[in-house]
Amino acid sequence: MATKRRTDHESTQKPDGPAVEAASADQPVSGGSQDDPKVKQPAADAGATDRKEDEKAEAEGARGETAPADQAPAGDRRAEELASQLEEANGRHLRLAADFENYKKRVRQEQMDTMKYAAATVAERLLPVLDDADRALSHAPEGVDEGWLKGVRLTFQKLEEVLGSVGVERIESLGAPFDPKQHEAVASEETAKHPEDTVVAELRAGYRMHDRVLRPALVKVARPPA
Repeated sequence: MATKRRTDHESTQKPDGPAVEAASADQPVSGGSQDDPKVKQPAADAGATDRKEDEKAEAEGARGETAPADQAPAGDRRAEELASQLEEANGRHLRLAADFENYKKRVRQEQMDTMKYAAATVAERLLPVLDDADRALSHAPEGVDEGWLKGVRLTFQKLEEVLGSVGVERIESLGAPFDPKQHEAVASEETAKHPEDTVVAELRAGYRMHDRVLRPALVKVARPPA
């Protein structure tokens, strides 16, 4: 009985040779380097890493090539802005220089005018004295003392010389066309002997100092007959 059970046990654990070989032929061999996906994974990872590095290098190269092109317009714009600012500053400088030069000329002219017309106030106060001397000579009565008349005449001439030394001179009005800048018409006279608006009489002498009228002349002007 013991021998029979041992024989049965061995028969159940040891399959037949051909069956084992068939089963071995049908099952894939584990541990093979060609069919195992775990073996192929490192090679695939290395290729992906190489591609990423190449793409990174190409991107950096593209950035390096495009950077100067991007920076060049910015540099040009900055240069244009600086040039514009410089031109504007130069314009302001020229305007200020011109204004200052005009200011100096104006101040110099004002100083010259001040010196030129410094005696104008005194001259204006002396004009009534000339008027009195002129009237005295023009309306001297007959039989007046000749010495007195000569003295008045010398006084009148001396005053004219003094005023002339500072640029004061009498305005010649009689027979001249009426000039509103130098004459003040206070009367008119109908006449055919003179053109219209001609000064036919001088009622009070006018005077100018250099090119400035100190006092206009009071005159009578001609008008055509009605």
